[in-house]
Amino acid sequence: MLQEVILAVIISIDTFLAAAAYRSGSIKIPFLSAAVVVTFSALSLGLSLLFSSFLSGFIPVRICEISGFIILTAIGITTIFKSLIRNLVRRLSQRGELSLHTGSSGIVVKLYLDDTAADFDCSKVLSLKEAIALALAGSLDSITTGLSTGYNEIDPVISTLFACITGSAAIIFGSLAGRKIAAMNHDLSWLGGAALIAFAIFENLS
Repeated sequence: MLQEVILAVIISIDTFLAAAAYRSGSIKIPFLSAAVVVTFSALSLGLSLLFSSFLSGFIPVRICEISGFIILTAIGITTIFKSLIRNLVRRLSQRGELSLHTGSSGIVVKLYLDDTAADFDCSKVLSLKEAIALALAGSLDSITTGLSTGYNEIDPVISTLFACITGSAAIIFGSLAGRKIAAMNHDLSWLGGAALIAFAIFENLS
């Protein structure tokens, strides 16, 4: 059961950070919208774990272990690298506008590190439609993680249940801690990447 809990916590890190960003931007997350985000993420994890477990019956376990380790590590490194880039761009954007010039004509590209981009209509409320779009984007990590770990006898049902619990807690606590996290002025999404790498190592050694 420990593996299921750890996995659920890992995929909820991004949800926590997203909720914190919305709170710092004074964007409300209605109950139904929050439920959509949490449910999509949890079901994506559970179904991908189930599918991965099915595939492991046809693929040698050692190949699954190596593939899972490589994929999880790659996702973790990519997430950390993206966080570093976002921190760099955040610092540069605070100094003003970032511009890209080509030829004789100037093309100005404004880059704002906005974690609240899901609020398409700028209504300061995450609508159901916007929540679905956010959930679909966020579920990609859950699917990839599930496919990379399902071979290791991780229970899909228990994982889905814990993912619902940790996802709900992530939104609640993220909303409460939003302004404090925003005041740090750092992108913390690297935490999710570091957690994935640690989990990959843990899975490979266990």
